Amino acid sequence: MELVFVLVGFLVGAFVVFAVKRIQDQNTKKSAKEEADRILNKAKSESIKIKKDSETKSKDFELKARKNVETEINKQKSQLKNKEQQLERRLKEVEDQFKNRIDENDKFMNQLKDREEKIVVSENRLKDVEKVNVEQTQFLQKKLENVAQMSQDQAKRELFQVLEEAAKLEAGKRISEIEDETMKEADRRSRNILARALARFASEFTSERTVSVMSLTSDEMKGKIIGREGRNIRTLEALCGVDLIVDDTPETIVISGFDPIRRELARRTVDKLMEDGRVHPARIEEVVEKQKLELAKSMKEEGDKVVVELGITQMHNELVKMLGSLKYRSTHAQNALNHALEVAHISGLLASEIGMNPKIAKRAGLLHNIGLAADHTFEGNYANVGADLAKKFGESEEIVHAIRAHHDSEKPNSALAWIVHSANILSNARPGARRQQMDNFINRLKDLESIANSFDGVLKSVAVQAGREVRVLVESSRVTDDQSLMLARDIVKKIERELPHVGQVKVTIVRETRAVEIAR
Repeated sequence: MELVFVLVGFLVGAFVVFAVKRIQDQNTKKSAKEEADRILNKAKSESIKIKKDSETKSKDFELKARKNVETEINKQKSQLKNKEQQLERRLKEVEDQFKNRIDENDKFMNQLKDREEKIVVSENRLKDVEKVNVEQTQFLQKKLENVAQMSQDQAKRELFQVLEEAAKLEAGKRISEIEDETMKEADRRSRNILARALARFASEFTSERTVSVMSLTSDEMKGKIIGREGRNIRTLEALCGVDLIVDDTPETIVISGFDPIRRELARRTVDKLMEDGRVHPARIEEVVEKQKLELAKSMKEEGDKVVVELGITQMHNELVKMLGSLKYRSTHAQNALNHALEVAHISGLLASEIGMNPKIAKRAGLLHNIGLAADHTFEGNYANVGADLAKKFGESEEIVHAIRAHHDSEKPNSALAWIVHSANILSNARPGARRQQMDNFINRLKDLESIANSFDGVLKSVAVQAGREVRVLVESSRVTDDQSLMLARDIVKKIERELPHVGQVKVTIVRETRAVEIAR
């Protein structure tokens, strides 16, 4: 029973609380609605006020903009009016100028028409005059042809031929006179000097190769030279700086290397080892060192021999040693030491002929290619290197200049330099001095002969003296003595134009007249 009362009391309390809560919610909604109505009314009043203000401002802005636009339009109208006035004035000026130009053009056209009429009259007169001149010229030409008994073309050809032959004869005579006056004495002396120098001296030459072939005492020496696992041959190649070629050729080995001094060292070393019979790396090192000393001594002896032969004194020992090393060097298969000795002799002979000191000339000629003895550590061409070495070891400035100028490293400016330069050319150009390729040599001779044979009046041409001279046989009935001089010059010019690298070539014209009669 008590539980029922409690339950009833709880339900009554809950209802009372719900009713109170409901009343509070209604009061809250009512107050919120009133507040919202108040805010809405206030917003409406403010919006009406803002609308009125904006309408007032827009009207003011519209009035101002309209006023500004009207002002700008009035201003542009005023400017446009001014421009129209300017254009009207300019148009009036242009019309006046155009009118004046038309008047001037009409006046000029009238003048031009008068001139055309005068020109037509003048042209008619000229045509009449030309017609008369042509008729007179034809009449005179026919009369002249009848008198001369030849046509106009024939007369022109004959006149041109006579003038051409006369000009050639006159030119040939004049050139001959000039050459006789300016070069007669110089030519005679130079020919005598060269003839005496070449007649008094001749020299041998030897051909050096890049390989040296050695003969062995037996094929057993090949095995000793190779050694166990190739130790001996590797030691020889490393110490001598060459390549040893051991092939199937019986009792022969080949020493290959570009440096002839190293090849000579290797040859001497192998020769000594064959004499001894003991071949092993330690023995090879010992023999190589000993042969280096003996080779240096041998080169010094060769240099002393050359110096003594030429009568040269007070030359530095290093230069003498380098001269001796030239024995093992060559250029174009011409032995360098023999070439130096040959140039020294020729230089001395040339100096004697022109009254200079022959000893100084021999000294300069002997040292002219000393640069070939220098190794790869010296930079530059051999002429400059040789001049630097000569200056370093106390040679005079005159000799140093001759060494540097002998190969056109610089222009010769002294008589000694020219002598050495000439002697070097004579030694190199001597037939047989240097090895040349046979095909190139034959083609050179054929080209020279074909050029000479291409000229009119030439019977036959022959290239002699290793292509240094071309002798041309001409027909005496077609080529005169004066014309032969012009022919020689024409051949020389064609050789210079078509074969610019053949060097100096002498052209000799041979003209012969024979009168043969037979007595019966």
